[in-house]
Amino acid sequence: MLRILISLLPVFAFLGMLVVLDNYRLLKPRKLLQSGGIGCTAALIAFGVNKIALLVLDTNILQIAIAPVVEESLKALWPLLLLRRGRIGFIADGAIIGFAVGSGFALVENCYYLLHVQDANLMLWILRGFGTALMHGGTTAVCIMMAVVAEQRSSKGVFVLPGLVTAIIIHSFFNLFLLPPLTNTILQVVSLPLLMMVLFSMSEKQTAVWLQQGFDTDVALLEQLRSGKFSKTPQGLYLAGFRNSFSGEIVLDLFCYLRIYLELAIRAKGILLMRESGLIPVVDDEIKAKFEELSYLGKSIGKMGKTVLKPLLHSSQKELWQIYFLQEQG
Repeated sequence: MLRILISLLPVFAFLGMLVVLDNYRLLKPRKLLQSGGIGCTAALIAFGVNKIALLVLDTNILQIAIAPVVEESLKALWPLLLLRRGRIGFIADGAIIGFAVGSGFALVENCYYLLHVQDANLMLWILRGFGTALMHGGTTAVCIMMAVVAEQRSSKGVFVLPGLVTAIIIHSFFNLFLLPPLTNTILQVVSLPLLMMVLFSMSEKQTAVWLQQGFDTDVALLEQLRSGKFSKTPQGLYLAGFRNSFSGEIVLDLFCYLRIYLELAIRAKGILLMRESGLIPVVDDEIKAKFEELSYLGKSIGKMGKTVLKPLLHSSQKELWQIYFLQEQG
């Protein structure tokens, strides 16, 4: 029990530190537990794949060339799916979910070693805790953070590659054992927290700018819709160009969809601003009703209507995420 605690305490303590550093507290505990459980599953699958690979490959080749690719790909699969579906909006969220998956992976791997390596030397388990376990959490966190940045800049599938390749290289370097184990561990313990703090600081600054600018833009557009002046704005003229492409009822639904979407976007940003100030917002039943209406209108206007509205909805990764976030609060 002491060995397993020593080998896992650092990684879960670091995960707790990441959660504390996140000023917005956007991730619920069940999401972290779910991510950790998926990390455990990824470790079991990786174990099976590596066992099969050992039948035809040398152990050194497996550790340096095959295992890093298999393990990092499996660990990254779930967080990248969440990101692609708009469930991760910020770098900080990506770091926490990625590290949670890596922590679950490390839990299974260290339990396996505990059962098969009968070594009472506590230094071995300290090195596994501060070294291997942190590596598994850190590489996945870095992978997802880089993917968040790449996804915000481009909607193409290549957003996966930079972070995943970086994680594989770090993992392979770790398995090469070019540095003494203690030196390698100290290097990770010092560099990983510094890297996370820098990225978290960048994330919070970007979030603050996006919140303020996005809030002002959404409010201005919603006021134009409500005042009746929208038809004279560039956005109104843009929609007017599609009047002949849709029936009168669908055109009306397009305007209603845009109005409700903006109301929800403003509400989501308002909740984040309140959380940043230390206030606890309340999400009422009116929000649920608006989501039901938005869903109905979405079916009415169809894919073509959503495509027409996309330039007005600012459907970036953050914009899509904020709607999901508001649904989660309900």
